[in-house]
Amino acid sequence: MEKIFFEMHINFSEIIGYLPYLSIPIVSALVGWITNIVAINMTFYPIEFIGIRPLGWQGIIPSKARKMAETAVELWTTKLLDIGTQFSKIKPEKVAEEMAPSIDHLSKQIIDEVMEAKLPKIWQNAPQSIKVNVYKKVGENLPVIVEEMMKDVKTNFSDMLDLKYLAVSSLTQNKVLLNQMFLTCGSAEFKFIKKSGLYFGFLFGLIQMFVWYFFPLWWILPLFGILVGYFTNFLALRLIFRPLNPIKIGKLVIQGMFIRRQIEVATEYSKIVASKIITIENIFEYIIRGPGSKKLEKIVSKQIEYTINETAGLLKSLVEISTGSKLFIHIRNIACFRFMQELPMNIRQVFGYAENALDLEHILRDKMIELTPVEFESFLRPVFQEDETTLIIIGAVLGGLAGLAQYFIFFY
Repeated sequence: MEKIFFEMHINFSEIIGYLPYLSIPIVSALVGWITNIVAINMTFYPIEFIGIRPLGWQGIIPSKARKMAETAVELWTTKLLDIGTQFSKIKPEKVAEEMAPSIDHLSKQIIDEVMEAKLPKIWQNAPQSIKVNVYKKVGENLPVIVEEMMKDVKTNFSDMLDLKYLAVSSLTQNKVLLNQMFLTCGSAEFKFIKKSGLYFGFLFGLIQMFVWYFFPLWWILPLFGILVGYFTNFLALRLIFRPLNPIKIGKLVIQGMFIRRQIEVATEYSKIVASKIITIENIFEYIIRGPGSKKLEKIVSKQIEYTINETAGLLKSLVEISTGSKLFIHIRNIACFRFMQELPMNIRQVFGYAENALDLEHILRDKMIELTPVEFESFLRPVFQEDETTLIIIGAVLGGLAGLAQYFIFFY
């Protein structure tokens, strides 16, 4: 009985002795998993720089937001989208029709404000019939102003809208959105990177365990930690994008996982671009308030001048208004200023129609699906390429430190 107990005790002791060796692949798997998670987080976070320069860190994407945004926009404008052609599908008469209810209310508001500002007593004492006729005449002309304005915008569209500036400024001012664009479209790839660190790390750990058993040198564990941190990142990135073109081995098809998801990624990517970046609201906001707004003001001023001339005949019984007079110029300027001031709110009535007419989301999606594997790769690859070496080295350093800690905890 004692002999059996003694033998069991020896076997148990031997098993305990092997536990540090068995821990090697487990720790290696954790190292691969953690270093990959750290690498992904360091790609996107923190949004703003934390630390005291030059010591500190900012996520690679946020720190290079402008370069990333410019690369993305270059792809949109050269391979996916001709915004001028799409915008030409918006019909000026339909815009005027959509804005008619709000424009009618706006015309009365502007007339009252202008007349009360420049001719208060005359307007207060004017017969209601004259007021009604003035409201009617201006109400008929303002939709024409909107229609002519839209025609001129379409004619001068390249001068009125700088799509590259609009998109780049949207992304650089909103780094969270830039992150979201890449994180959403590459969600499956980032999950794979995290999991692959665990799997590859465990496989490397098995090799490491046998090497350590026969060569228990203190530097073996840190060295393998470095290799695990390095190669788990490297292999994960390779499997995401390579091979570009499918390789068939019997029924098995091998291709980079990001390339295989082209339809899925195109759907998500186009949705973000059309709903958050190149939106109808952003386009009209830029046209109305951007550098091209001066040209738009001239267009509106010209049309309002014509409307005032048309309306002046109705007021001649009350006051003489001649083209070029100070009174005429003041009325025109005030009317133009108020129209441009109210335009951003009133133009919102058009957004639903304009969004359907442009159909940017579906255009972008269909164009992305048509891209070759090489062209499609470029939509996500810059995220990794920008500081790929840095991230792999960070993984290697963290792996080496983990290996060193493992040596001191289990074998020292």
